[in-house]
Parts: sequence; structure tokens; C-alpha cells
Amino acid sequence: RARRDGAARVSAAPPLLPWLAAPLERAAALRAHALLIHGPEGVGQFELALALAQHGLCEAESGPRPCGQCAGCRLLASRAHPDLRVLVPAALRDALGAAAAAGDDEADDGAVKATKAKPSRDIRVDEVRQAIDWTRTTATRGRGKVLVLHPAQAMNAVAANALLKTLEEPPAGVRLLLTCADPDALLPTIRSRCQRVALALPARDAALAWLQSQGVAGADVLLAAAGGRPQEVLALRADGFDAERWQRVPGAVAHGDAGVFAGCSVERVVDVLHKLAHDLLVVGAGAAPHFFPADSLPGGASMPALTAWTKTLQRVARHAEHPWHAPLLIESLVAQGRGCFTTSAPRGRAGTATLAAR
Repeated sequence: RARRDGAARVSAAPPLLPWLAAPLERAAALRAHALLIHGPEGVGQFELALALAQHGLCEAESGPRPCGQCAGCRLLASRAHPDLRVLVPAALRDALGAAAAAGDDEADDGAVKATKAKPSRDIRVDEVRQAIDWTRTTATRGRGKVLVLHPAQAMNAVAANALLKTLEEPPAGVRLLLTCADPDALLPTIRSRCQRVALALPARDAALAWLQSQGVAGADVLLAAAGGRPQEVLALRADGFDAERWQRVPGAVAHGDAGVFAGCSVERVVDVLHKLAHDLLVVGAGAAPHFFPADSLPGGASMPALTAWTKTLQRVARHAEHPWHAPLLIESLVAQGRGCFTTSAPRGRAGTATLAAR
């Protein structure tokens, strides 16, 4: 029977991301019943939450935990551990590798018909309430129960308020693991009930070594493109950006060629263009670019035009759920980017070029 309550069975955590070993050791030593794991997106908040869950549910009597061999670890590996529950928005389940639990099409409150609606980006209040009911039942394996909510900011105010009492006084043996990129995006009453586990960007050398182990070519270029977030590099690559394509973006935009974004979503294009506008602005102010190689950035851009373009990109980003006509919108955004260049300065001169006022 397929459960429609937003819970998902999640496979045992893959080999731990190398930069998470120290945070896992620190977090595993904490005795708080509710932890808030926070840090930049793309550095492993979800993976750390799963590793903590596996650590707590491992049934090994001695030695390192998780052991990967006990009955609890095997249940996690088979996505069948009865004492782990993960709440994620429907829109994230495929990306996180979390499959809906097997079962029929009936939720606890009656039949739920399949729809063609776009997968939700929210953790809904009914999902939270059903998870709370689950925490009140006895642990099957005797090691307690773990509830993971990722990302916690996907709960709206009603769903977050429904969780407050459980956060403050959870049933015995229950641990709640919340993740988020920005704690300020959560209700103060949620933050105050959790002990925090902060994650930082991994060291560049460690990130590059991991990316190279994943077979990523041009890892140095893509790591900069992702703002130092290794998992975001994999997302970029999944969207079709290798190092060569990334370095073609500035010149293509300067010439008004939207073809460089073929097959990309509006959300991805806006993100890339926002990074390009940022780099052009900081280079014009005499600083080094953050996301693109300096020799890939054309010169001759206009500061006022770049500022206006950035504001347009911000407006579009705020309405990512709008049913845009994607090709026309992307062409329009690239055309506005093309209009920022008042000269056709060659590539590689951006570091010395002065942004001209329009």
C-alpha cells in the first residue's frame, strides 16, 4: 500500500561525505532530542541527518557506529527500518533518492486520488500531524525513533506550529532532526527548541578531491561555479553544465546567444545569469570574480544596466513557480544581459576594464 503522507523510506546513508566526519562525531555526542542542522545548501545537511539517524538506530553493541552489519543497518539499507521516518517535499524526493513507501493509495483519512498536479515544494500540515502520531507509537526495534524533516523551512507556519509541542516535549526515545540553509527562515519558536549543528563550506582541496573521485572533469571551474558547494556541482552537471559550457556562458550572453542555455530550466538560467551579473559588477569594482574564470568575462559592461538586470533577475527568481513560457523568458533575460555591454571588448580584459555608465 502506497502511503501518501509525505513520508519516505530512505536507503542507508551512502559513504559519508569526507567533510562530514567531524560534524557527525560532534553531533552524535549531543544529547538533545531535537537538532537543527544548518549550513549552505549543497554541503550535506540531509546526508548528515541520515548518518545521524543511522548512528542512533544501529544495533551494534560495540565498535564504530553505524556498523553497517547489524539488523538495524540492514533494515536501513533495504529502506525498511520501521523506526526512521523522513519528511521531504514531494518535489525533492527524486533528487534525494527517496522513494515513496510501498502500499495502497489510501491515506489515513481516506482514499487519495492520484493527480497530475505539480509536485509540492512544501511539507504539509497533514504530513506533519501524521508524523507526530507516528512518534507516539512504540519503537519497533527498541533503539528509539528518528524523525527527519528536510528542509525544515519547507513547512509553512501552520505545519511548523503543529510541530512545536512535539519539539518541546517529544515522546521518550524520539529524536527530531531538522535541516535548513538559513535558520532565520524558521519560526523563532522552532529555532529555540533545537540545538544547532552548523556546517561550513568544505575546504577547497577536500571538495576537489571528492569531486574528482566522482569523475567530475574541470572540477576547479565547476566548484567555483557552485560557490564552493560540492553537491551543487553535481546538480550543475546534471543540468548539462560541464566546465567548457560554463566558460562559454559570459561570451554567449554578451552576444545575445540564448542557445547556451538549451534544455535548462528557468530556475537554473536565472541562477547562472545572476552569478554572471554579480561577477561583472565585482570585477568592475576592482575585485576578483567568484563564479566565472576572469578570462571568460567580456569587458565593456555598464554598471547601471547590470544593476537593472540584476533587479530583473531577482524579480523572476521570486516568482519561480509562475507558469512562464520558458524559451521566451530566457531569450528576454539574455537579451537584457546583451544590452549591458556597450562595447565589444575581447574576453580576458574584464579584469582591467572599467564599467561604463550608460
